[in-house]
Amino acid sequence: MALTEETIQDKIEVVGDYKMVQVRTAVVIKRDGTEISRTFHRHVVEPNISADDLANESAEVQAICNAVHTDAIKTAYATHLENSEV
Repeated sequence: MALTEETIQDKIEVVGDYKMVQVRTAVVIKRDGTEISRTFHRHVVEPNISADDLANESAEVQAICNAVHTDAIKTAYATHLENSEV
């Protein structure tokens, strides 16, 4: 009986006015090639992510962020954050 574990990014979505990138990662456990368990973890990549933190994302997430997190989006998000502070 062989158990294996695989981690995959199975869903990447761009949502909202500020083009938040939502990433769902699945951890799949298999016994002899048959899936016996699947758990999920989600995280959001905001337009103000640092270059160092973005480098820790997968190549696919980096490409999506580079495409949708334009300078206009980054500026609008920074303004939103400034105006939201109380």
